[in-house]
Amino acid sequence: MTIGIIVAMSKELGLILPMLGNLTTEQRGGTTFHIGTLGSCRVVAMECGIGKVNAAIGATTLIDSYSPDLVINTGVAAGASSDVAVMDVVVATGLVHHDFWCIGEEWGHVPGSPLVFPVTDYPETVAGDHVKRGLIATGELFITRKEEVDLICSRFPGVKAIDMESAAIAQACSLRGVPFFCMRVISDSPWSSHDNSRQYEDFWEDAPRHSFSLVSNLLERLS
Repeated sequence: MTIGIIVAMSKELGLILPMLGNLTTEQRGGTTFHIGTLGSCRVVAMECGIGKVNAAIGATTLIDSYSPDLVINTGVAAGASSDVAVMDVVVATGLVHHDFWCIGEEWGHVPGSPLVFPVTDYPETVAGDHVKRGLIATGELFITRKEEVDLICSRFPGVKAIDMESAAIAQACSLRGVPFFCMRVISDSPWSSHDNSRQYEDFWEDAPRHSFSLVSNLLERLS
């Protein structure tokens, strides 16, 4: 089984690569792909870069080059609900574009695609007191203010996390017919603080390896 893992930043990739054995690298379209093993799975991990364009290009290149049986996106996100705290993990039940609108369309609906992109879930494997499930909303903005969170949640009730890549990856997977799983660690909570940039910076000092280890547990179960 081949599993693709996509993260946006080198800090996130640095938490993934130590999980893998027999690592090699390949260059495809200017992107470095890290190929390794975990159990019986072949894992192809990549850092796509921040934002939806980078995410879509990275996901498409990964899928077309390595034909994964499953794509996993993990990384960090802003919390969007009062029941989600920093260091919690949000597993997506669906992905939406919170910053897309076209005349004649429902907010977030990309013509030719579903409004809410489907995901694969592993509720018996990815579980725990700090694991929450709900919608994840994606847009080309680093969300910093409660008012921004409130607007997104008014358009998409049930949103628990906001990021800048995952819906674009979900859309690429949907178009290519590849199952997609998304899990984000909450790094800051702009719904409750106007200084969430400090929250975000301090988050990395906490080295949330225990949260990213859920990915390792999932890979071991899949293998």
